[in-house]
Parts: sequence; structure tokens; C-alpha cells
Amino acid sequence: MTHSYQRRKRTGSALTVAALLLTAAPGAAAEPAFRDTLEGWDKTRWTKSHDWANGWEKNITGWLGQNVRFRDGRMRLRLIDMPAAGRPYSSGEYQTRAFFGYGRFEVRLKSVAAPGVVTGFFTYTGPPFGAPHHEIDFEFLGKSPRQVQLNYYTDGVGRHGTDIDLGFDASADFHTYAFEWRPDSIRWFVDGRQVHEETGARGPLPSVPGKIYLDLWAGKDLDDWIGRFTYPGRPLIAEVDCVAFRPLDSAAPGCSN
Repeated sequence: MTHSYQRRKRTGSALTVAALLLTAAPGAAAEPAFRDTLEGWDKTRWTKSHDWANGWEKNITGWLGQNVRFRDGRMRLRLIDMPAAGRPYSSGEYQTRAFFGYGRFEVRLKSVAAPGVVTGFFTYTGPPFGAPHHEIDFEFLGKSPRQVQLNYYTDGVGRHGTDIDLGFDASADFHTYAFEWRPDSIRWFVDGRQVHEETGARGPLPSVPGKIYLDLWAGKDLDDWIGRFTYPGRPLIAEVDCVAFRPLDSAAPGCSN
């Protein structure tokens, strides 16, 4: 099952996206390669979402910057039972300041295993930035930690969800997840192995540069998709120890090398 909703207020410049749309070829990568091992908050590259919530009422999580924490070479996204932005729970979201086009996007993470919770790694742009909604997803559904759901949106149209059996529990240890976004395809990888490909046969592929996001959130009334959320009485924590991007023509190192 997929979700189709207006993503929340985003930090960034609509003028930046408009400039990309006007001056760059579709999906053109305006940003150089980077590899961040998350020793701390790089404020030149990343921002923490803070004191606002998704406009979608089924997301019961507000964002607070203090729920994005760094220690021992890892970033921790923490979901707790502290209200924020009118929602009963708060969590962390980390997003790039820049917009990235065609290339390889990688992360090493350990997701959360809990019904009703989603650990996300994705690219996004949309109306908050003066652009159409384009998105590419890894969504780790806490009710099924041995699976991951892959998806994409183009001009606000999704319904491309695909569930992949991982062969391991994504909440038990770190693994490397990546997707290569090309003009003619999106290819998703798990620990270097391609697990899925979309070529546009099910609908046009994204073509507008997007920001990179990492987040953790809880939902309600989504039992068929993510399960029913019950706060377990302790913080839920997703961990990330590397994020990387490289344009298609780059040999820069990623999270797996």
C-alpha cells in the first residue's frame, strides 16, 4: 500500500528549485559528490526539521530538532511521547539544504521495529519549494522489519509501491541501502545487490531535483499499511552512520567503500 499526501512544510528556497527547473536539464545534478559519516551536525549541508508537523493528519508526529542526536559516529533519530506542533508524539527528521539530481544515493542505517512506525530514506521536492511533487523512497515499515517498501512519485502521483524481502532484520544491524536515479530508470540496491528497478512502465519517472531526507514517524488509522501504533513506554531510535551522494559520472566513494 502506498501513501499519497502533501508532505509538510520544508526548509529551503523555492527560488533555488525554480532556478534548477529553468536552467538545468531534467534531473540534472547541480551538486557535487559527498560522503558524510555523521560524526556531528554539518550545518553547511544539513538542517534539522523543528517545531512543525506534516499537514497529513494521519502522521501523529511533530518534528523537534533535539530528536536528531549524534554520538560515537552515529546519528540517532528519536521518537518519544513528547507532544510537538499539535501532535501527541515528536521525532527527528534530517534534510539536506541542497537539491540533488540524477546520481547514486546511499545510506547505512538500522531501522526501528515497531508496528505503526516508519523509518524513511528518500528524496523529495514539491509545492513548498515551488515545484511539483517528485519523490523516491526507501520506507522501512516497523511492523515487518525483514521487508522494505520502495516507491516513487512523479507530479504527485504514486501507487508504485513494491515490497522487498530483505532476508534479514533491518532493525538488528546496519546495512547499506542505495538507489540510482537515472533518466531512464530507478534502481534500488541492498548491500550492493540490485533488488528492484523501475523504467517508467508503471508511470513517468521523477525528473526534478530533490532534497535528501532521513526521518522516523508514527501514524494512526493506517493499520493495513504500517500497523497500529502503541507507544512502548521508551524512546524508539533509528540509527544512521553514513549518507552519500555521487553524480552518475562520478567515481567518488559511497557508504560501502
